[in-house]
Amino acid sequence: MSSEVKKEKDEVFKDEINKVSDFKFSAKVAGVFDDMVNRSVPFYGEMQRMTAELAADFVQPGTNVYDLGCSTGTTMIGMNTLIPPDIKFIGVDDAVEMLEKCDSKLKEAGFERPYDLQVADLNVNVDIQKASVVVLCLTLQFVRPIFREKLVKTILNGLVPGGALILVEKILAEDSVFNREFIKYYYNHKRRNQYSELEISQKREALENVLIPYKLSENIHMLRDAGFAHCEVFFKWYNFSGLIAVKK
Repeated sequence: MSSEVKKEKDEVFKDEINKVSDFKFSAKVAGVFDDMVNRSVPFYGEMQRMTAELAADFVQPGTNVYDLGCSTGTTMIGMNTLIPPDIKFIGVDDAVEMLEKCDSKLKEAGFERPYDLQVADLNVNVDIQKASVVVLCLTLQFVRPIFREKLVKTILNGLVPGGALILVEKILAEDSVFNREFIKYYYNHKRRNQYSELEISQKREALENVLIPYKLSENIHMLRDAGFAHCEVFFKWYNFSGLIAVKK
């Protein structure tokens, strides 16, 4: 079966909103999410390709692969062709609408491997068992900072020895002098993808109290402090980065 799913255009912030509320992964967002991330996140397709490539090298027989904040299932679909078909995929998200869209996409992609989709709030608790790969693709940034260390330790404890956490995040510059420049380049990226000034400003306001980025160094320190033995950057574009951390 074809993995091509028609993407609805992201027009969530196209019209002027009198009072912009905090961003939520609603049914409306779920319907346009694939278009949203492809137009909003630089090199999103390459991030996904690299994630699948790394996951394939660290997956182990008889284990599970977790995608935390799986949204519409793009990451699982990307990993599907590179990871043995007997490995179970577990997608976790706190938005039922996202999981419904994810399930329909996996079925459309002809998924034959075992998989499970679970509703869970990563701020509260998530059950991770016998994992050799855990993916957090643009997810940890939405977890409240006070709960991030606990989540990372939960992931470490749920990984088998030699297992890997693949983390993709929006980040702050190490030197604040560059923050404004990097944000400017990022908004230029959005403009090149036909987002209007109104859309850019309204989404920025909606995300202000919801998406809280760390510096790259802060993410690395968090992973090392949790107990990961190895950590390396595999992707960097201005204020976006990809990290892989491996359990001893």
